[in-house]
Amino acid sequence: MTKGFRDKLGQGGYGSVFKGKLRSGDLVAVKMLSNPKADGQEFINEVATIGRIHHVNVVRLIGYCAKNSKRALVYDFMPNGSLEKYIFCQDGKFSLSFEQMYKISLGVARGIEYLHQGCDMQILHFDIKPHNILLAENFTPKVSDFGLAKLYPTDDSIVTLTAARGTLGYMAPELFYKNIGGVSYKADIYSFGMLLMEMAGRRKNWNEKWHVSNDSSSQTYFPSWVYDQFAEGRHIEMGETTEEEHEMVKKMMIVALWCIQMKPSNRPSMNKVVEMLEGSIESLQMPPKPFLYPQERPAVTNSSTSSNVSSSTCTDSTISVSN
Repeated sequence: MTKGFRDKLGQGGYGSVFKGKLRSGDLVAVKMLSNPKADGQEFINEVATIGRIHHVNVVRLIGYCAKNSKRALVYDFMPNGSLEKYIFCQDGKFSLSFEQMYKISLGVARGIEYLHQGCDMQILHFDIKPHNILLAENFTPKVSDFGLAKLYPTDDSIVTLTAARGTLGYMAPELFYKNIGGVSYKADIYSFGMLLMEMAGRRKNWNEKWHVSNDSSSQTYFPSWVYDQFAEGRHIEMGETTEEEHEMVKKMMIVALWCIQMKPSNRPSMNKVVEMLEGSIESLQMPPKPFLYPQERPAVTNSSTSSNVSSSTCTDSTISVSN
C-alpha cells in the first residue's frame, strides 16, 4: 500500500506519515506509530475518538492495523498538507487569499463545534494548532490528530486531567494555573483563538526577536499588540486588501481576542464563535485585554506536552499600523 514507505509526508512526536494507495486506487495517508510501548494509549485514543466522528471538517479514519508491535492508522489523503505552511510567508509571498483564510477558519470552527456538541460524547481535542489542520484538494479544512483527545459525557462541564497536554503556545492557562478555573471544552476555544490570531495576522503570536532587541515595537505578544491598536483607534495595515477583506481579518482578530481570554468563563462556546465569524463586524464588541502569561516556558515536563514553537521568518513585515 505504501510501496515500502518511500513517500514520506511528514513526521510528528508519535511517528511518521506516509503516502499510500488502496487497491481501489484511492490515495491515503498512513500514520505509523514509532514507539509501540509509549504509543499504546495514543493509538487507542485516536481509534476510539475518530472512529465515531463523521463531519466534513474532521479528517476521516479509513482503517487501522495493530499487529504485534506495529500500529498504523489510515486516513484520507490531504493533497494540500497542513495549514501551517500556508499561514506563514514563504519568500515574502502568501499562497492563500484573506477570503480563503477566513473560510478555512470558519470550517475549523465548525469542526470543533461538532466535536464539542455534535456527538453522543463531547470530544476535547487538546491540540488545536496549524500543524493539525489538514487541507483537502479544495482547501476544505479538516481537524486531525486525535492522539491527545479525551472523551467525556456531554453534561460534564469540568473534566479531570492527570497532566497538562497540548503544544506550547496554544495551551490554555487553566492547564497550568488551577486558580483560573477548571479544565473544560474552553481549553480548545483558547487554542482555536491562538490559531485564529495567527491566521489573521499571518505570523506567529510570539516574536522571539524581542528577547534579543528588547524593543517593544517588535510586537512580542501579537494578540496584546493587536488589542492595543484597536483600543487606540489605530488602523492596522494588512497590505493590498479590499475593504471586505480588511473587515474579514478584523473580525477574525476580535473573535480571537474573545477566545483567548484568561478566564475560561469569559470565553465563548464554539457555536457562539461560529455565530460571530458568520455575523457582521458591527455586532461584535471588544473583549477585555487578554493577559500575558508565561506559557512559552511553563514548569511542566511530560509526554503529553510538546514545545515545537518556532519564530516566523517574516513577522514585522506582515502587518503595520498607521494613525
